[in-house]
This record gives sequence, C-alpha cells and structure tokens, in this order.
Amino acid sequence: MTSSELTSSEQPSSEQPSSEQRLPLVLAVCGASAQVLALRSLQLLLEAGEAVDLIISRGAFEVWRAELGLLLPVAPAEQERLLRERCGTNAGTLRCYRWNDQAAAPASGSYRTRGMLILPASMGTVGRVAAGVATDLIERCADVHLKEARPLVIAPREMPWNLIHLRNLTTLAEAGARIAPPIPAWYHQPESLGDMVDFLVARILDLFGYELGELRRWQGPIGSAQRPLASPQRP
Repeated sequence: MTSSELTSSEQPSSEQPSSEQRLPLVLAVCGASAQVLALRSLQLLLEAGEAVDLIISRGAFEVWRAELGLLLPVAPAEQERLLRERCGTNAGTLRCYRWNDQAAAPASGSYRTRGMLILPASMGTVGRVAAGVATDLIERCADVHLKEARPLVIAPREMPWNLIHLRNLTTLAEAGARIAPPIPAWYHQPESLGDMVDFLVARILDLFGYELGELRRWQGPIGSAQRPLASPQRP
C-alpha cells in the first residue's frame, strides 16, 4: 500500500502530542531550602505544555511560606489553582497530590511517567529512599522509579555533606538515580539571581531531555559573543 492509499486516520502525523498524551514528570518538593527552584521548574514545564504530577512534602509547606511568602493549601484542587495563578499560565497539565496519599496513581509501577525529579531534596528523604523506607508518597514514588528503572533525578540542597549523606547518595547512584545538586556556573555570565535560577533549573530538567528556558550551552570561549535574550517573566 502506498502512502497515497492511506486513509486520513492512517496518515502519519507530524504534530506534537498534546499535554494529555505526554507522560508526566513527577516533581517532588521536599522541605529543604531553594523552593524557588521547584516553582520555576513547574512554571517552565507548564508553559511548555508539559504534564506534571506535583507532590509537596509536609515539611515544604512552611519553607514555601518562609522563602516565597506563599501559604499553600493542602487540598490538591486548591493547590493547583493557587500554583497556576502564581505561575501565570493555564497551559500544560498539573495534578497535585497530598504528601501522604500512597494510594495515588504515581505510587504504582503500572502508572507510566517520564521520570521523577526531587527538587530540592532533603537529606532526610535521601536517607529514607536509600534505605528502602517509604513513609510518604514522595518516598514511595522514588522507590517505584528505582524498581521500574525509570529516570530518577535527586537534587540535594544542603551543605556541607557529611559521611552519612555521601554514603546515602552513593547508594542511590548505584541503584540508578542521578544526583544533580543545584551547583551554579558563571560561564553564561549571569546578571541576577533570576538568571542563576533559570540556569540551574534548565540544567536539571535537561537530564530528562526537556528543552526549556534559554539555556546558554558552553561552545568554547565566549569572547565577544552576544548575551542571550532576556528571560521570560519569573514567578
């Protein structure tokens, strides 16, 4: 059968899949500092039309209020409404889950995802996941991604690391996780804290194959190369 004989429903499509058809990224937010990285990640993913399954730990609620002045509701529907308002977009697909809902869809290995990002990751969560202990939905989802051999990226935001931290992170790396601490760089010549946040977020999401933000990739000596255009409005 030639391509001309194909019916319209059989013709190959060059269109990008909708956000409903795209596999979601599980974005887990622990109670460590640097909550702005989680919020900016969420904004960029939604603006790009991606699907996000968001889990904010119980400990992170107080940190959001301290660092971002944002009092998050616990109810998933209200949480989604407030976060979309803060991110300034109705694009993409956002599903919020309670931190202790271990009957949620992402808690099962049969639920398909693009991967899981823990950003920022507290060392308490790192230790429990490394030990195979799942006391909440974040830890259960991390365990699922390891056992299903799906991408799991952990971004620990704490320093210095003691020997226990190092051993736990090594255990997770040996189990298949990627360890991606949000360490800044200067070759892209950041002019503001917002520039640095965008670079860190873009580099971390780069590990899942996303092309988000305006990541200035290293291509040798910069010299007199022009600086990138201004970043989009930040939350």
